[in-house]
Amino acid sequence: MTGIEHIYRADIAAAAVLISMGAVLGRTSYIQLMVMAFIEIAAYAGNLYLGTKIFQAADAGGSIFVHTFGAYFGLAVSYVINRKKDGSEETRSPLLESNYTSDLFAILGTMFLWLFWPSFNAVELKGDDQHRAVINTYLALTSCCTSTFAASLILTPDRKFDMVHIQNSTLAGGVAVGASANLMLQPYGAVIIGIISGVVSVVGYSRITPYLEKRWSLQDTCGVHNLHGLPGVLGTVVSVVMAAVASEETYHQSLYETYPARASPTPAPTPDYHIAPGVGRGAGQQAGYQLISLLVTLAVAVASGFITGFVLKWSKIGQIPSESQYDDAIFWAMPEHAPAPVKKVTEAVSQYHNASFEVPVDG
Repeated sequence: MTGIEHIYRADIAAAAVLISMGAVLGRTSYIQLMVMAFIEIAAYAGNLYLGTKIFQAADAGGSIFVHTFGAYFGLAVSYVINRKKDGSEETRSPLLESNYTSDLFAILGTMFLWLFWPSFNAVELKGDDQHRAVINTYLALTSCCTSTFAASLILTPDRKFDMVHIQNSTLAGGVAVGASANLMLQPYGAVIIGIISGVVSVVGYSRITPYLEKRWSLQDTCGVHNLHGLPGVLGTVVSVVMAAVASEETYHQSLYETYPARASPTPAPTPDYHIAPGVGRGAGQQAGYQLISLLVTLAVAVASGFITGFVLKWSKIGQIPSESQYDDAIFWAMPEHAPAPVKKVTEAVSQYHNASFEVPVDG
């Protein structure tokens, strides 16, 4: 690998850690996050080696090895650190809720992620594969936006848009299309993936997350399960289907670049392609290994996440008291008298909606 390849692969590995940290943000100290990152990078590297070298699964945009792994590793850590020794559960902090200012800054971050997501899915690809990855990702993101707004309107009380859905679920299409971004999805395929992922993500935020929190005391600060976990699993399922239908008739000799394991152990040389020896897998076998990679990734993520959670919980490394969770004042110098524009805006909107407009009648 060249120097630039080392850099962007390290960046992608860091993305998996950032996803996991989103599940425990506000309930862990900086020291705990550093310990968590060191353990996760080791688990991530081991799982990536299994998936790409042993199983030889195709995952161009990291739906399996980055998004799914990061999400369920973080959720496993969150589950462990959220439970007390006596078996009781942590209560939900009122500071967990967002406000008007934080929502504005968060939507700016969403816009940057939306614009640069195609480069994330296409960075490791070359030639036609890279071209397809960019187009498929943009189509999936665009259709995902449409379905996100529609689903948010339907599933939110009073039929209003929920800012949490708009900040997060509009990106789910980029996650879901990642594992198959470089494949012959066709434009309608990428659009369908985006539509489904947007709906699935909104359902996760509005229905699944509250259930998991109430039933299992599984807190997910940034909703990584809904943006990365569920769309990542969906993307893996799509990659299984695409691997099962991939043929030389469709991909020609590039089939063996996308799925190296499908090449013959002694491939015949061609003028245009240098095909490395493979293991001679069939389409069904490759699809099976795509599915195995998902199952192994889930197992490794959850197991290593549980271990990390116990290390953080029982070692008492930089633990934050439950009454101080989600409070920025623990680590940041906060102004004594911060302005409260949110309250003024809320009061103005409330007065507007509650006002009774009466038309005077001349006597």
